[in-house]
Amino acid sequence: MDLIKIAEQAFQNDKAASYPEFKAGDTITVTYRIKEGDKERLQKFRGVVIQISGQDAFTKTFTVRKIASGVGVERIFPYQSPFIDSIEVNKFGKVRRARIFYLRDLTGKKARIREKVYTAENKEA
Repeated sequence: MDLIKIAEQAFQNDKAASYPEFKAGDTITVTYRIKEGDKERLQKFRGVVIQISGQDAFTKTFTVRKIASGVGVERIFPYQSPFIDSIEVNKFGKVRRARIFYLRDLTGKKARIREKVYTAENKEA
């Protein structure tokens, strides 16, 4: 029984714990490692998190949506992916839902998410 726990801890990726806390509605930049042939490069994907699914660390994924040349592009990232170099939170969004799929139908100014404003009282708590 103890050997199983030791093996799980050995294989657990400590890098995922170093990611910043984010939720649906937040604008994040994911720096992703891409292999093209024998070369490797870093590509940044900046967009709004529209959902986070999965419970444990191995099945947890998050979907990021951005608008590129007037076309919506969504990408699903595994939370424990070894190809994720870093995640940076750019803005904290103010949304009332955990899955904001309604963003797919909106365009222009309606598709913007209000930024969560922190006051001195909120920062202390």
